[in-house]
Amino acid sequence: MTIYQSIQQLIDCAIGARLVEQEDVVYVRNKILSLLRLDDFVVEESELFTKEIPELLEELVEYACTHGVIENVLDEKEILASKIMDVFIIRPSAVNALFYEKYEQNPKNATDYFYKLSKNSNYIQMRQITKNINYIVNTEYGAIDITINLSKPEKDPKQIAREKALKSTNYPKCLLCIENEGYAGRIGHPARSNHRMIHLNLTDEKWFLQYSPYIYYNEHCIVLSAEHQDMKIDRQTFLRLLKFVERFPHYFLGSNADLPIVGGSILTHDHYQGGNFEFAMAKAQNDFIIELTDFPKIQCSIIKWPMSVIRLRSRNIERLVNAAEYILEKWKGYSDSSINICAFTNGTPHNTITPIARHRNGVFEMDLVLRNNRTSEEHPLGIFHPHENVHHIKKENMGLIEVMGLAVLPARLKTELQEVEKFLLNMPSDIRTYHIPWAKQLKAQYDNRVNKQNVQDIVREEVGQKFLQMLENAGVFKRDEEGVGAFKRFIRTLT
Repeated sequence: MTIYQSIQQLIDCAIGARLVEQEDVVYVRNKILSLLRLDDFVVEESELFTKEIPELLEELVEYACTHGVIENVLDEKEILASKIMDVFIIRPSAVNALFYEKYEQNPKNATDYFYKLSKNSNYIQMRQITKNINYIVNTEYGAIDITINLSKPEKDPKQIAREKALKSTNYPKCLLCIENEGYAGRIGHPARSNHRMIHLNLTDEKWFLQYSPYIYYNEHCIVLSAEHQDMKIDRQTFLRLLKFVERFPHYFLGSNADLPIVGGSILTHDHYQGGNFEFAMAKAQNDFIIELTDFPKIQCSIIKWPMSVIRLRSRNIERLVNAAEYILEKWKGYSDSSINICAFTNGTPHNTITPIARHRNGVFEMDLVLRNNRTSEEHPLGIFHPHENVHHIKKENMGLIEVMGLAVLPARLKTELQEVEKFLLNMPSDIRTYHIPWAKQLKAQYDNRVNKQNVQDIVREEVGQKFLQMLENAGVFKRDEEGVGAFKRFIRTLT
């Protein structure tokens, strides 16, 4: 296929996806020609239409690399691809107008429109996302989701060298700042020319809705503050989460904790994550019911989950916010040395909450996951953090997504686990040293039951069990006799 056929087919795809109207074709084509430094468009008979937008976009980018329009490095390729797709997308104000026009019909119609636009414009990198390895492992807490994240392209040495040589800049200040909308990108900062945001008013504050470019689950969205301000869990957090799910009842919305170790990867910009997906934690049943004497109209329970979760339910948002704030304040000052919970060290706080809000059949629901970020000599990365015996699988923070039951595991595991499989089959393998104790344990555990047909299923199942250990490590009140007794002591401070 020639470059001209690729351009024509990309435009045809964009028309089919309702990104551009037929009457705008000449304008769009000329813009693309300009980006590729082509003088004119040569009309050619095109082969049978079989390709989709990401593949056609890749062909145009490869043409630009081959003909010296751009250098063949990741960031320059992504910048050009983003600029090409921006040619097709209506301006941000028009996207917002259409979103709210559809919202008046039905909130789901609005998010369906915006999600489809974000995929069709290649802002959501569906071609990359399909590379991820996804599967489910059944546990006593229900089916948990495992993802080995392969969607983000790896940087080559040339790219890394260019980033090191580049002078640092603080615009945009982070990946979540509103200045990213339409930002062309630079070496070390992703291109966002084809990025659009929806304006939201939450509790009379300016917030924005967007989707994650590398979604981990269906309609994985981000709700972010207009201001570049630190993450903070407080009364306003609970109110914003609940007001959002009131307006978009088909979505959940949750926040990472606001302290290092137990927080997410970006604590410098207040934001939440949500979407149209039911995590294992959302399906968890009640372990036991609590009566909050100061909040008699609130349904309160401890749920069956490896982490320590208090679930509140009510039809009234204000009552729910009051109860959540009360529990947060009690937890922030709570210590129990018998199970290593200490609220402060020399004035530095350790206790916080990961909250998640839902709106089910007219009832608002708030899960409050109790977190503590203390470290110790034995656990320098965190007492309530994945322990050393699981670090060969993952040692990064247990953020909101993991807390709810979806393991986002590093790309290195794709090849490393294949070597573990070879080891179990007694084949020559290049197994990493840090996997050997685990692999020997599996070999002893499964004895002679491992074969070529079941080895992958066995390793995947055991990775799921490792993730379950991580969740249990992160639970502040363990699910043994001592931990349940300690949890009940804390509950008594609430009642």
